[in-house]
Amino acid sequence: MTFPAFLRRSRPLADHSADTRMLLLAAAALVIGTGGALGAWVLIKSIAVATNLFWFGRLSASPAAITDNALGLWLVAVPILGSLIVGLMARFGSDKIRGHGIPEAIEAILYGESRLSLKVALLKPLSSAISIGSGGPFGAEGPIIMTGGAIGSLFAQAFHLSAAERKSLLVTGAAAGMTAIFGTPIAAILLAIEVLLFEWKPRSFVPVVVGVLTAWLWRPFLIDVGPLFPAHHSLALDAEVLGIALIVGILTGSQAALLSSLLYKVEDQFVRLPLHWMWWPAVGGLAVGTGGLVDAHVLGAGYDSIQGLLSGSLPLRAAIALLVIKAAVWLVALGSGTSGGVLAPLLLLGGSLGYLLGQLLPGGSALWALAGMAGILSGAMRAPLMAALFAVELTGDFTMLPLTLAASVGAYAVSVLVMPRSILTEKIARRGRHILQEYTVDPFEFLQASQVMTEGPETLSEKMTVAEAIAFFGGQARHRSYPVVNHEGALRGLVSRSDVLCWRVGVFRDDVTLAQVLEDVSQSQGSPNDPIARLADLMVETGVGRIPIVEPVSGKVVGILTRHDLLKIRHVHRGSEVTRSRGAPPLHKQVQ
Repeated sequence: MTFPAFLRRSRPLADHSADTRMLLLAAAALVIGTGGALGAWVLIKSIAVATNLFWFGRLSASPAAITDNALGLWLVAVPILGSLIVGLMARFGSDKIRGHGIPEAIEAILYGESRLSLKVALLKPLSSAISIGSGGPFGAEGPIIMTGGAIGSLFAQAFHLSAAERKSLLVTGAAAGMTAIFGTPIAAILLAIEVLLFEWKPRSFVPVVVGVLTAWLWRPFLIDVGPLFPAHHSLALDAEVLGIALIVGILTGSQAALLSSLLYKVEDQFVRLPLHWMWWPAVGGLAVGTGGLVDAHVLGAGYDSIQGLLSGSLPLRAAIALLVIKAAVWLVALGSGTSGGVLAPLLLLGGSLGYLLGQLLPGGSALWALAGMAGILSGAMRAPLMAALFAVELTGDFTMLPLTLAASVGAYAVSVLVMPRSILTEKIARRGRHILQEYTVDPFEFLQASQVMTEGPETLSEKMTVAEAIAFFGGQARHRSYPVVNHEGALRGLVSRSDVLCWRVGVFRDDVTLAQVLEDVSQSQGSPNDPIARLADLMVETGVGRIPIVEPVSGKVVGILTRHDLLKIRHVHRGSEVTRSRGAPPLHKQVQ
């Protein structure tokens, strides 16, 4: 049976084993990885076509440098025109094409059941190509993450998949697209883990890796071979150099925090404009064009400038212009709501700071541009492992990984201390949805019923009559429900106060025993070794707030688990994060 036919069966995929689901998703990742690579190729060619049309008036998909234009003062009009087109596309096409791309993908994953539309898949790369091609100071990574994610989501929506499985394929497409653009497979996988997946499970990890490797294999045929910005550094890494890298990371982390704060202040100013948001990108385009008059290096994605930073060949004046003017035009343009990514601009801004610091540091300016790039990505995106690997994969110089890791950690620490959220999640938080990027182990998954339950619970005998039960719940009962057991202590069922209220209206004769009442009633129960998560799900499914815990062999009731016990687990787990002492009992002892 073919993969698509299998998925189209009316029986839900959840009926099959987790291993089978993982393999099916991995098979789908082959298709999605190919789609992500093709999407990256289309995006790159579209940017080239737009660049040639806007700046040189020719129809060509050949690479073109904006700095070669001869428009003079008319240069200002080009970014305005491109931004106006993007505003119209967002207004009359889909407003989801506005912004970075990555926050929108995160929001779709967490709040939209990982569903993206065909309209977004088509309009996002087109709008980004127009924006970047007309001089917008953005990169292609945000758009390709959104586009690749849409490819994965659309493929998943064609079959009977759960929201979690759609998420795996959406992220697979996003990571595949990033790999095809930059040739950074490991960093793309880490971006998926640190920023997009919000989990670490084989079900998601394996398809992402398969999709990334598929895109990486396609890349030489569609885009390029080897590192995007090849470079090699010969400086020996010792304690002094790594210490300097840590300081550079702290500085670029502070830079990331400042840029993030300024970006959202700029957004707030645009909201106050007496204009419909469709016109905001054109206002941003005016700022871009003005910056381009000062120095044309600030226009477009700036990949040539990144290469100049990493090779050490960029003039000092251009580096200063990138650090100041590029930052200004990028903040205004992105704050206006136009379409474009944050990754390439951050590389330029962090790299420029590192480049300038490198004038005074050992090893040369190119080395510290590399450290600055890793640092600012880590600080802005809260993805330190991705940032460290991304920088070295871009250059192919893996010997510098300890240096980029030191810079990433320094920037990450500063970012966490001074920023409540990353530059990505802040955008989502401003819509009232607060997201944490920290991973923790769910205590419900590793604790067992025997560690949390109330041992030796009070029980009722199956020989008790209905009249006696009514009298018991009318006066002596301390709980809302009780397990009913036979003479050997084996579970017969559960009787609650609400049951007794029904009996009072004459449902059963007073002399009927509980054994007779419960004769045909099935009872939810757990065993001492059951994970708490399973029993919590059982409570939700059955609507019963007290689950008897029974020995599997003897059938005897050995404990009871209540909703209150589950709340205590949450409270104690939270306390373990904030309460400090010389020693404390294990979590399950604190619960009891």
